[in-house]
Amino acid sequence: MRHRNAGFKLGRNTSHRHALLRSLATSVILEDRIETTLAKAKAARPHVEKMITLGKRGDLHARRQALSFLQTGDAVKRLFDTVAPRYGDRNGGYLRIVRTGFQVGDGAEKAFIELLGAEKQLEVKRQKRADIKAKKRAELEKQLEEAKKEEEPEGGEEAA
Repeated sequence: MRHRNAGFKLGRNTSHRHALLRSLATSVILEDRIETTLAKAKAARPHVEKMITLGKRGDLHARRQALSFLQTGDAVKRLFDTVAPRYGDRNGGYLRIVRTGFQVGDGAEKAFIELLGAEKQLEVKRQKRADIKAKKRAELEKQLEEAKKEEEPEGGEEAA
C-alpha cells in the first residue's frame, strides 16, 4: 500500500531526482516541448507550473526564486519575457502531457510534455528545420551534379 507516500521517487536518490526535475523544467521552458518518460513528465509538471506562476508575478523576488531553481539565466529570461505573459488570464493548467508510445530499451511509456499555446512557436521551429533541410539537400544535389559533369568529359576522353 502507498498510504502517505506522495510524490514520484523515479528510482533515484534525492539529489539526483532534484537535479533531474530542475533539468526537465529548464528544458521545457527553453524548448516549449520535450519528450521524456510518462513518470518524469508527471513529476516535472508541478515544478514547471510553479515556475510559470513565478513568471506571472514578475517581481524581483520571483525572478530570484526562479533563478535558484532553473539552471540557466536564458531560461529565466525566456520565462519572464515570453512564456509567462502568454498565460496572463489563465489560473494553472499550463502544460499538456501527450502519451506517445513505448521506449525501445525497457518498455517505459514515453510522453511529450509541452506548454499550451506554444503551437505557433513549435510550427515556426518545424518550418525552419524543414527549410534548412531543403537548403542542405539542394546544395548536396548541386555538388553531385557538378561532380558528374566533371567526370563525364574525363570518361569520354578515355573511351575515345
